[in-house]
Amino acid sequence: MPVYNLSLNGKTTFVTAAEDMPLLWVLRDLLHLRGTKYGCGLGICGSCTLLVDGEATQSCLMPIRLAEGKQITTIEGLSTDGDHPVQEAWKAAHVPQCGYCQSGQIMQATALLAANPNPTAEEIAASMSKILCRCGTYPRIKKAIALAAKKTQ
Repeated sequence: MPVYNLSLNGKTTFVTAAEDMPLLWVLRDLLHLRGTKYGCGLGICGSCTLLVDGEATQSCLMPIRLAEGKQITTIEGLSTDGDHPVQEAWKAAHVPQCGYCQSGQIMQATALLAANPNPTAEEIAASMSKILCRCGTYPRIKKAIALAAKKTQ
């Protein structure tokens, strides 16, 4: 099996994996980073969303061979102590219930705010529609993103 050189959460990481192994399973099973969640494995729910070169990416659909040479950021790499503006806003807005989709939601919101620091309510809704929340905390998610946008301006 090939050895891949990954730039993961700001550090160089080497991992041996089959070239078609999804990045999600490399992270969870081989590197023991369990913040990125498995939801559907089909790219539908978005629970496995992380950042690849700053773009929100569903890791269940990305084979490891395509991740080499890219900057990968997981929820663990967003902040060492949970003080990223989006994470702080999530807490302030009391977003999570079950919490399962939250790492994907936070990573999607982070990508949105990096690309558009002052999104409209419609832009927030469009971007966040890619991540499903079984608990239905969408109003609090939208509120948290608006709070984070204010913090980052």
